[in-house]
Amino acid sequence: MKIYTRTGDKGETSVIGGRVAKDDVRVEAYGTIDELNGFVGQARSLMEDEKFADVREQLLEIQHELFDCGSDLAYVTLSDNNYKVNIEMAERLEDWIDSLESENPALERFILPGGSQLSSVLHVCRTICRRAERRTVTLARNSEVNPEVVIYLNRLSDYFFALARTANTRTGIADVEYVRGKKVFRN
Repeated sequence: MKIYTRTGDKGETSVIGGRVAKDDVRVEAYGTIDELNGFVGQARSLMEDEKFADVREQLLEIQHELFDCGSDLAYVTLSDNNYKVNIEMAERLEDWIDSLESENPALERFILPGGSQLSSVLHVCRTICRRAERRTVTLARNSEVNPEVVIYLNRLSDYFFALARTANTRTGIADVEYVRGKKVFRN
């Protein structure tokens, strides 16, 4: 099987139910999710140490769910039976976030992205996830989309924030606080 089709050579691509321009907001939304998935794969590749076995498996599940998000956004016309992303996925992320946060030191100020290499990549995942969420919200203004995708992406960016902090905690590297800001978090 050849991986090139030549059907996109004129700036259009296929979606489920039609064709759109390659820079269509729908393609931007699921393309950003695809970009995120690539960075999640990079983060997983940095988790060779056994102390990350639990979250390595979580990230594998998230990679599959990101494909589900992209699939849901690729439909031009949806019905409930086409949806793959559901509220239970976001609720499970909340459980994972709570578990991760129980390992992390109390947060008083905003933190700078960074610390360990793994934490840095997870912060990149967080920021790309936020962009994917924004692109999906833009798409939802003018098109029918599964609303659970927006909720999932919102919760997922929180998960990446918590996991980036946990990556630093588990490797013994402190988060770097943004020192020019006031204490904004209350414990």
